[in-house]
Amino acid sequence: MSEFPVGATLQPEIVPSRWTLLRDVAVFQLKLVLDGLRDALLLPVSLFVALLDVLGVGSRAGRQFYELLEWGRRTEYWINLFGATDHVRPLTSAPRPGVDALVDRLERLAVQEYERGGITASTKDAVDRALDHLTRRGPSDGDLPGPPP
Repeated sequence: MSEFPVGATLQPEIVPSRWTLLRDVAVFQLKLVLDGLRDALLLPVSLFVALLDVLGVGSRAGRQFYELLEWGRRTEYWINLFGATDHVRPLTSAPRPGVDALVDRLERLAVQEYERGGITASTKDAVDRALDHLTRRGPSDGDLPGPPP
């Protein structure tokens, strides 16, 4: 069964840049964690809710399990685990809200902040200075001997 939105068509394949690939790998790892946390939460909660439904407990007895499934479906849509495939074979449909939209927004804010020379730029400079210091520093007492300076 296809997960593509109604009326969506595949576009010709695109080769992503190295940075796009690295970004997509990092976002995919984040999404896997979110998906796993959701699944770990759903396992005991679904059993508990199903038990309540079977026993007829609560004002929504018999519907609670299906309401939980609907919540799970919405989170699956929001997480969009495999959405990075759009960078290779984009669909001709509107962008979906969810983790992808959140990451895109955060990425745009970081780029804007960097371009303005704000916190991101000063943080990058601080990291560069720290790395420069580490590469210039010689071995101290207790360090393993390093190559001669």
